[in-house]
Amino acid sequence: MIAAIHHPLRRRLIDLLGADGPSTASRLAASTGELVGNISHHLKVLAAAGVIEEAPELAKTRRERWWRTAKAPYTWSFADAGGDPAGELVAATVEEADLGRHVAKVREWFDVRAKYDESWIRAAFSTESWVTLTPSRLTELGDRIGELVQEYADSPDSGDDARAVYVFAHGVPARP
Repeated sequence: MIAAIHHPLRRRLIDLLGADGPSTASRLAASTGELVGNISHHLKVLAAAGVIEEAPELAKTRRERWWRTAKAPYTWSFADAGGDPAGELVAATVEEADLGRHVAKVREWFDVRAKYDESWIRAAFSTESWVTLTPSRLTELGDRIGELVQEYADSPDSGDDARAVYVFAHGVPARP
């Protein structure tokens, strides 16, 4: 799964499906500037990894294929590499790419927030705390945060003032 979701174009496809909802390969190709065949290939890889799924009820014809996120959270850990140096290199590279992506999304917000009304500027948040936990309690905290985010993902808001919102969290052992 890690290789499937961390290809740059596949990551963008996941983001587009997550933010904009179900789509076809043709629509995703138009959004990304890629060829439809290339998009179709990457959608199939993501589907095989269980990250996205077909949405046949949206098709207007037998040839039309719609895709949506699978609504199941996907997680992985550096520990999944099991001490394999090649696996650890892949995991470390992916962690670095993810962190860069998270920071880039927040920096994008900093650059454009003046274009939003005050309610959005006040609603955007950042939070941090020092807590003392065991590994099992840190796992519990991560699971609870994931469940809360999934609850909001499963019941999206609608209306003129609803926008896609990027949410991420990290909980890591650290020292001041």
